[in-house]
Amino acid sequence: MTDAKEIPARDERSRAGRVSKSRKSNHRRPLLLTLIALGSLVIVAVAGSAWLASKATAIKSELDAATLLIPTLRENITSDDAGTASGTVTQLRAHTLAAKDAANDPIWTLAASLPGLGQNFSAVAEVARSADDVASLGLEPLVRVYGALDWQALLPSSEGTDLTPVETASPSISAAAHAVRLSAERLNQIDATKLWPQVAAPLTQARDQLQTVTGALDAAADASNIAPGMLGAGATRNYLLMIQNNAESRASGGIPGALAVLSLDKGKLSLGAQSSASAVGVMLPVVPVEAEQQQIYSGRVGKFMQDVNLTPDFPTAASTAQAMWERKTGQRVDGVISIDPVALGYVLDATGTVSIKHPELVALAAAGLPTELTGQNIVQTLLSDVYAKIEQPGLQDAYFAGVAQEIFAALADGKGNAKGLIEGLTRGTTEGRVLVWSGLPAEQSIMSKYALSGSISGPSISPAQFGVYYNDGTGAKMDYYVDRTVQLMKECARDGYEQTIVRVTSTNTAPADAGTSLPTYVTGAGAFGVPAGSVQTNIVAYGPVQSNVETAKVDGQSTNFASYEHSNRPVGTLAVRLAPGESSTVDFTFSKIVQHTEPNVVVTPTVQDVKDVILPTTSDSCGQ
Repeated sequence: MTDAKEIPARDERSRAGRVSKSRKSNHRRPLLLTLIALGSLVIVAVAGSAWLASKATAIKSELDAATLLIPTLRENITSDDAGTASGTVTQLRAHTLAAKDAANDPIWTLAASLPGLGQNFSAVAEVARSADDVASLGLEPLVRVYGALDWQALLPSSEGTDLTPVETASPSISAAAHAVRLSAERLNQIDATKLWPQVAAPLTQARDQLQTVTGALDAAADASNIAPGMLGAGATRNYLLMIQNNAESRASGGIPGALAVLSLDKGKLSLGAQSSASAVGVMLPVVPVEAEQQQIYSGRVGKFMQDVNLTPDFPTAASTAQAMWERKTGQRVDGVISIDPVALGYVLDATGTVSIKHPELVALAAAGLPTELTGQNIVQTLLSDVYAKIEQPGLQDAYFAGVAQEIFAALADGKGNAKGLIEGLTRGTTEGRVLVWSGLPAEQSIMSKYALSGSISGPSISPAQFGVYYNDGTGAKMDYYVDRTVQLMKECARDGYEQTIVRVTSTNTAPADAGTSLPTYVTGAGAFGVPAGSVQTNIVAYGPVQSNVETAKVDGQSTNFASYEHSNRPVGTLAVRLAPGESSTVDFTFSKIVQHTEPNVVVTPTVQDVKDVILPTTSDSCGQ
């Protein structure tokens, strides 16, 4: 039998065991709840991550699809197919809208608010929103405007041009440019250095693409704002037309041989009084030119119409020409337009063949000059054949003036197609062969933002821009026979500053007997101390703002050169003389370049294709 005293003891131990188990159970319950909570969070996190991943894939897929439609849209516009272009934009907008909707998802928005990682989600969302803004606020209204314009009707004609559609379209174009610019500014405010590489790379790409689009839209907006007025929508505009002769180089192209007054009245184009630089005569007293430029290019800039563009700064050359024309004729023109024979060739490509009909020109053509001018023969005709066939300078000037009259008469009659004309003039502008200056400050301030202005300072100049310009020193027409190349050679940085060599190579391709086989008007016959057949050129090199021009070499040998400054840009000049068949290479070394951007170079347009003149930039390895 069990002792009665032992029963209470067992009961006590039993109660203690139950209490102990209860306590252990109570300890396990919070742990279990914690594990359940953590598990739930893991499930939510995994589900959230999967959801975010699916949204990221959708955003990328939609934006890629939209990007692939850009070439199609460009082709639609190039083909002048407004209806198809509108359909392409609709498809493109559907993709950008889908990308934006995915980025506006609540979970994506929540992820964007997380500290640290959130900025990556926020950046992607901003790219998606910007893409949709470009499509909806930029491309859609622009395609609508494009479809509403009758480009052929915008060609100058003898009856005039209805400029109302351009004026009507201007607000839409300006609004589109403003919207896209705001999108670009938002993307530029994002610090890409703090983002994941897979996010930073697309952001950088989007910024670059938007920068290009923004520039194009700003240009379109500016053009639509000032073009109607400059074409005579409100009042007749008169411009001094200068045809620069590349056979005798000047910094902006060539000597201003033929001159004429070009009038535009509501799009109606007509050519008025015609003259030549030599007929303008000598300006006494000279037209004032700022001291910096007079020091570099001499007082000839303000003394002779032939020399107004010794300076590469076209606003200076144009305003000086305007003053000279007014002093000579009493007529104050509203602006100055310059074009060279190569660009006239681009115009003829659009208008088609122009027949020589002017009686005086027909008589001159009997000497062996063509009776029809095309884009293929105009350069050789105006810059070479005319001197071989016509001996008298006065008749040469008359031929130039007559050809200009025939070409612009074809334009006034609406001959050719608008698309080809716009493409030709655009190419001429890109190559520096078409330059425009307005005497109205409001218009000129807008044009100064673009290469069309021919400025050497201001907003049209890129940060690390170099310039290479040529001024004839032969006093003749020998530059037709000179081939040139220009190349930038980036050297290793020194003391934290960039440095670059500007290499200019020139070759006189004239025949060995040029001194006797070419007309004396072409060779100069030694009138200015240069042997007949040889060519002398004053080479002018500009560096970026605040840099220095340190040294100059000719064919590897150090040489003296003149050093100046123009609008805070360093300028180096020296003269090179080449006999027939001779070549020479000039190296200007620029240092203390503070701009850490890719350099570019602008050159005087010659008879050569610009793409054959400017060679690719080279860079030292710098120990890499």
